[in-house]
Amino acid sequence: MYKILEKRQLSADVFYFKVNAPDIARNRKAGQFVLVQIDVNYGERIPLTIADGNAEEGWIALVFQAVGATTFKLSKKNKGDEISAILGPLGNPTHIEKKGTVVCVGGGIGVAPLHPIVQAHKAVGNKVIVIMGARNKELLIFEDEMRALADELYIMTDDGSAGTKGLVTEPLKMLCEKEVPPAEVVAIGPPIMMKFCALTTKPYGVFTTVSLNTIMIDGTGMCGGCRVTIGGKTKFVCVDGPEFDGHQVDWDNMMMRMKSFKEQETEDFHKCRMEAQADSLAK
Repeated sequence: MYKILEKRQLSADVFYFKVNAPDIARNRKAGQFVLVQIDVNYGERIPLTIADGNAEEGWIALVFQAVGATTFKLSKKNKGDEISAILGPLGNPTHIEKKGTVVCVGGGIGVAPLHPIVQAHKAVGNKVIVIMGARNKELLIFEDEMRALADELYIMTDDGSAGTKGLVTEPLKMLCEKEVPPAEVVAIGPPIMMKFCALTTKPYGVFTTVSLNTIMIDGTGMCGGCRVTIGGKTKFVCVDGPEFDGHQVDWDNMMMRMKSFKEQETEDFHKCRMEAQADSLAK
């Protein structure tokens, strides 16, 4: 069992859990993720990227959005409660080396898994420029954490309620057009955002790393649920990723596959919310 040491609500449906997980905390590296099973009676396992951690204190941080039945049930747990199983760290760590300027782009909840990558690039001496995007001010997360780390920070919102009104691709394009473009771009967020980040950087030849969060079941490459097409070849996000060359990803195929269980997920999510409301009224 993994005890929840701290719970915070970052925005309407986004939650931060600090969880006691000493072995994972000691072994995790930037870019890796875990599979979470919330209790023994509910078998679904969901992939969550490790947003932070402390090896000495033995904890990891998980940030997630309550958009499905499992994440909704997870969001109802509180400090002191336990999570049945957390498997990890899984996936290949981010390749970190001193290379100059790295631009890190995070969209929505994708800013959380970007955080340890920014930490790692700063630790080896790279200049790190962070671009954060969200629909509005209320949905921005990890702003203070990124401001403390970044050499430059751009905040973009769809409605202009924080930072500059516009898309993350606007400052990204501007940075790529500089006399000395970034050595690398790292983008994490909704698939459509990562797709357009890759399309923005490709004409300038700027290598672009993306972190994919596809449908995942066993996390070992056996089920094939997380398969994606990279450069015309089949890869598995759980064992070959989660990071890939954004210019090689077949984005349209990936986004189509991610809709496979959308109807069922939405139905289960609404059912869970109605049951929770009924329980609340009964009390």
